[in-house]
Amino acid sequence: MAIQDIKVPDIGDFADVPIIQIHVQAGDSIQAEDPLITVESDKASMDVPAPKAGTVKEVKVKLGDSVSEGSTILTLEADGEAASPAAPSPSPDAEETKTPPPGATPSSPPTAAPSPGQIADFSRVHASPSARRLARELEGDLTRVPPTGLKGRVTQEDIRSFAKGGAPAAASASTGAPTAGGGLDLLPWPKVDFSKFGPVETQPLSRIKKISGANLHRNWVQIPHVTNHDEADITDLEAFRVQFNKANEKAGIKVSMLAFMIKAAVASLKQFPEFNASLDGDNLILKQYYHIGFAADTPNGLVVPVIRDADQKGVAEIAQEMGALAKLARDGKLKPDQMQGGCFTISSLGGIGGLYFTPIINAPEVAIMGVCRSYWKQVSPDGKQSEWRFVLPLSLSWDHRVIDGAAAARFNVHFANLLADMRRIIM
Repeated sequence: MAIQDIKVPDIGDFADVPIIQIHVQAGDSIQAEDPLITVESDKASMDVPAPKAGTVKEVKVKLGDSVSEGSTILTLEADGEAASPAAPSPSPDAEETKTPPPGATPSSPPTAAPSPGQIADFSRVHASPSARRLARELEGDLTRVPPTGLKGRVTQEDIRSFAKGGAPAAASASTGAPTAGGGLDLLPWPKVDFSKFGPVETQPLSRIKKISGANLHRNWVQIPHVTNHDEADITDLEAFRVQFNKANEKAGIKVSMLAFMIKAAVASLKQFPEFNASLDGDNLILKQYYHIGFAADTPNGLVVPVIRDADQKGVAEIAQEMGALAKLARDGKLKPDQMQGGCFTISSLGGIGGLYFTPIINAPEVAIMGVCRSYWKQVSPDGKQSEWRFVLPLSLSWDHRVIDGAAAARFNVHFANLLADMRRIIM
């Protein structure tokens, strides 16, 4: 069996893109289409798959290297000969802009293949070469397929589902029917030469902001957001928190208010299970686990680490895990699986300020809690005598396709009541 160099295929307009993940090492046995590396441009990330099965002899790249089409990834001892000794077939992306050659595969007669004008530019779509190939076989337009994969990736299952239920791209365009992506038909973004108005400085967006920006835009456009504002009386809880931290100062244990909020979120999700859910077409997936995400501010942008099985952890344990995850986030060392699987997210601006805001739901979740800085407020519970209380502003954003206003109001009140008296959690 011959040793072959495996190179980066045509992957659209990706060029000199960094490798953010290497999936194989020398000695690994791999199958065709197994991911070898993941690269990421300013548009999306993409897996580069193995073209054939075999054994990895040597990996020629390392994490952080920049690669382009034709760059050698590794050497492979192939398990067998190629299917045909003829010249290699065009790469998946290259075919998207070329008319299929005479003698195309028997399963796709040349007469059925779409012309170049019928298929949109797929180079900006986040999909693997194998998914692109499937889209061509099904004569689908990748730009119209709603993604469900990691970081907005279009999976093969997404393409199959769209092919079964979605109208062909050409038909949708000709009839004016709404597309799977929403059919917003927005005006193009204005092109402005800002330098003619005064001095400017151009700074590239960080990798995190590019990724999160695309996700936030999708979530804001596709999810019907509603935000309920409320406040929680945390006077007694804050006093207990300060006392607890002082008593455990020598042990190095420090609990933030966010750790208590995560426990309150778990108890609220148990009371209102429709908030611990995700939409899957016409079905609602009700989760039986409680993984809570928290927004972490980093020098490069916002990320959302996830506390797994928060229902099985105490407040002190949650606080310690939060601290460890937040440090990894600041250092840029969070792993993908440490940001996946969340059921509900809490976004806290308590360390900065403000009163209320509208947090954007972290799809595929159906709700998110935003909190701002606590403040002292004079209240009059009985309408006669007033007293000062320490209150926490709450902003609950929810998906109106799943949750109605009454349920959202009850959730907010329940969450606030738990923070006012955490003893309710054990009842």
